[in-house]
Amino acid sequence: MDNLNDELRDCSVFLLGKAYQRAHGEFKKLLEPFGLTNLQHLVIEALVHEPGLTAGELGRILILDKATLSGVIQRLEESGWLEKRADGDDGRVQRLYPLEKSVEIAAEMATARKSFDRRFLSGLTPGERSTFKRLLKELIW
Repeated sequence: MDNLNDELRDCSVFLLGKAYQRAHGEFKKLLEPFGLTNLQHLVIEALVHEPGLTAGELGRILILDKATLSGVIQRLEESGWLEKRADGDDGRVQRLYPLEKSVEIAAEMATARKSFDRRFLSGLTPGERSTFKRLLKELIW
């Protein structure tokens, strides 16, 4: 039985899931003062960095499907974090812009995100951190 337990605990899907749970849970606590979820924070940071993206462009940047992103955008718009505006050249195209409260906290959120990333991976050497992130990207793309 111990062999099976060791084998199950060594499963990459299990390990990735557990790492995700830990990172997601800790990062969620960090975002509580802002009243945002992990995905909402990413959308705001992206739009503050590059205002005027379409939902499709934003989805490609953040690797999010339309259904997920649509709900996030709707909630952020309803709660006053961003607004949609018709494109000047093509009124059918909606562009997304951060509102004042997004811009006001963007730098603080970026600092918190970077600090969390360093702290979360602090048990790894710089080379291991680089390899870890490269491997994660390879699994995603």
